[in-house]
Amino acid sequence: MVSPLAGTLTKERIDTEKLRKLFWEPDGEAAPVKFGTSGHRGALGRGFCAAHARAIAQAVARIHLEDGVTGPVLCGGDTRLMSHDTARLCAEVLAGNGLHVILPDMPLPTPVFSFEIISGRAAASLNGTASHNPPQDMGLKYNPSHGGPAGSELTGRIEKYANEYLQNPSLIKSLPLEQAREKGLVTAADVVTPYVSALGRMVDFEAIKKAGLKAAIHPLGGSSLAFYRAIKEKYGLDNLHIADETIDPTFYFIPIDHDGKIRMDPSSVYPMKPLIELVQSGEYDFAGASDPDADRFGCATKAGGLIPPNHALCVAADYLIRTRRPRKGMLIGRTLGTTALLDRIAAGAGYGIDEVNVGFKYFVNGIVDGKYILAGEESAGMSMSGWTPEKDGILAVCLLLEIASKEGDIAALYDGLTQKYGKPYYTRVDVPTDEAAKNKVKAFKKEDLKDLSTVAGEKVTDVRDTDGIKVYLQSSWFLVRPSGTENILKFYAETFISEEHLQHIIEEGRKYFGV
Repeated sequence: MVSPLAGTLTKERIDTEKLRKLFWEPDGEAAPVKFGTSGHRGALGRGFCAAHARAIAQAVARIHLEDGVTGPVLCGGDTRLMSHDTARLCAEVLAGNGLHVILPDMPLPTPVFSFEIISGRAAASLNGTASHNPPQDMGLKYNPSHGGPAGSELTGRIEKYANEYLQNPSLIKSLPLEQAREKGLVTAADVVTPYVSALGRMVDFEAIKKAGLKAAIHPLGGSSLAFYRAIKEKYGLDNLHIADETIDPTFYFIPIDHDGKIRMDPSSVYPMKPLIELVQSGEYDFAGASDPDADRFGCATKAGGLIPPNHALCVAADYLIRTRRPRKGMLIGRTLGTTALLDRIAAGAGYGIDEVNVGFKYFVNGIVDGKYILAGEESAGMSMSGWTPEKDGILAVCLLLEIASKEGDIAALYDGLTQKYGKPYYTRVDVPTDEAAKNKVKAFKKEDLKDLSTVAGEKVTDVRDTDGIKVYLQSSWFLVRPSGTENILKFYAETFISEEHLQHIIEEGRKYFGV
């Protein structure tokens, strides 16, 4: 198959041999292990190398032994350059500590790790990925027995132990992979069939098949490819076309993002440009995409082009409320930086909102306990109760395709919601900064803003300081918070008044916080 993205770029490929060497032999001391909202990430070399993989795996083994965690650990990764080697190193260290390991011989999406845990076939997982980050980056995520991202207490222990092992690598135990296989400590497993079969409980594939909507799906060179193929085959979706099956760890075929970097982000118009063109040309009615580890989603339609994640979440929430008939008392979960239109949709149907800090780990207990009709975040993450406590880009794309098949263009459905509940004007600005400025924002508390009474002509109604500082206004809000993985401050703002009012909020809010 000829890639529709081929030939769209004029840039140099990354030097894979150099990066491989840096993984095994970094050009300096390895950076300390630091878990953000989704594990430890860094540029191949000092940011992430074989020493990090071994140290984190030994830390996890120690925690399992200390806490009496039994059952196999699922190890794997996406299609990044060093994901396979990272998974193998983790398996060897875990096996060296006497732990059983499942090591599939294929790339794995993040939600599949979670699904295998909640299905009882794995007790935890180590996942080699850096999500949608540039191809020079690598990382490692840990999911414990609940299947979702690890919480702060647990990641704190992993950090502490892993950094001890970085300083004392002789304490790390390891067993060569072939020996571990011979001893039965490392085994393989079919992880495609169970996930794809169970997905049929969450998505009406028969309706998608009957509607015959012409749809294109793009794995963006990631681990979801085999899963989309299996979905297409199992559910007889002849109307579903996989637009690009290229697997290339340089991700050279992905158009560059706004900053000149290759970034496999399905919510950005730049890497998604060729897919957007497929729907805008009239060749397809719907196009969906997942990032390399398939925990984020993107979709594009004829009427709307690329649909912002906030818009897609609103359409999905409204649809689930109307068609799935959730029991009273269930909630729509959203993170601090996600659109408040969800609040209005939930209230209009007699449901509540659960606003949590940024990070999908804050949804885990609620998903496990059956609390959420939908849980979503503006950075293109979504799941729901009855499914994985990890964000699932494959589920999101398939659900949005179901909605489009039954009810029409996602953009038109969103417009209908804004006519009913009001139109929000929303933005997020990433401001380059340093650790000192990030720490200054972290130090802000609610009481520090007691003299802030109005912003952009609106009264301040509340302030929240659990994750950065969020200021609530009468018909608007803004949030400033430091990134957990990069030297940037994220400034979010939304108003239901006008685009001009949004700009006033940004100007006054940024001036107040000095960002």
